[in-house]
Amino acid sequence: MASVVQFESVGLRYGTGAEVLRDLDFTLSKGGFYFLTGASGAGKTSLLKLLYLAQRPTRGRIRLFGEDLSEAPRELLPDFRRRIGVVFQDFRLIRHLSAYDNVALPLRIAGREEAEISSAVREMLDWVGLGDRAGARPATLSGGEQQRVAIARAVITQPDLLVADEPTGNVDAEMAKRLMHLFSAMNEFGTTVVVATHDFGLIASNPAAEIMRLDSGALVDPTGSLRNPPRMDRIEVRP
Repeated sequence: MASVVQFESVGLRYGTGAEVLRDLDFTLSKGGFYFLTGASGAGKTSLLKLLYLAQRPTRGRIRLFGEDLSEAPRELLPDFRRRIGVVFQDFRLIRHLSAYDNVALPLRIAGREEAEISSAVREMLDWVGLGDRAGARPATLSGGEQQRVAIARAVITQPDLLVADEPTGNVDAEMAKRLMHLFSAMNEFGTTVVVATHDFGLIASNPAAEIMRLDSGALVDPTGSLRNPPRMDRIEVRP
């Protein structure tokens, strides 16, 4: 199966601090479904930032859609980003735009015709239960409603890669189930899905998905042992 993402010995640090991610080696297959889990502070958000190109690694190599990002010109990065849908934990809706216009924005950027945009956006808003809130601005929406608008915006372009940070954290159990069904349907059509979550019930609802567990910036297997033990030449010995 073709890979969408490849990490090779990837590490990340902010400034001069300690590495928040270390020695990450993994591949995300086209059409794969992955849950990213781990304790608070384990590095999940930092890993997601690398996936959706908000951050570059401090070391190592990342390949995205078959291209080595360390060698890709900066002017090509927007083209890569347009193939990625992102659901942010803090929503990041544009406050002066309605729910409809927030969801329509990626399609307008892609140059779609307004008639096509109208049909797609209204269908998506109906799917997430907000068909009657299309004209509402974010400030008038509840947290759960804002989350659903953010999800609709992320999936409206049917991206090659969908990255979601706690996408069901602000919705009730029934809507969480419906949203996961939406992600699963996209996955069946070929979208690679990565969902960061603390909700083990959510993980249990999709037993075919692969679980990626982070512990202190390193990937570990379900038993808690390191998938990628640190190389001896990277261990700092203190007196």
